[in-house]
Amino acid sequence: MKQILRTTDMATIAFAQALLQGEGIDCFEMDVNMSVLEGGIGIFPRRLMVRADDFTDAVRALRDNGIEVYDGP
Repeated sequence: MKQILRTTDMATIAFAQALLQGEGIDCFEMDVNMSVLEGGIGIFPRRLMVRADDFTDAVRALRDNGIEVYDGP
């Protein structure tokens, strides 16, 4: 799994997931349960992961729709 997106914006996460699912790319949202610890104030970013084989296609799909892809380590 490779991280493709990291954000505190839940709308961006939902849009990215819909785009990837529309392209037939499986994705997994991580850190969802952190909101319980933070009290729902949105300070901890959530991560969206895709399979390494799908990473290139996923990057293209997100960038084509104006979503910045995570360029971290």
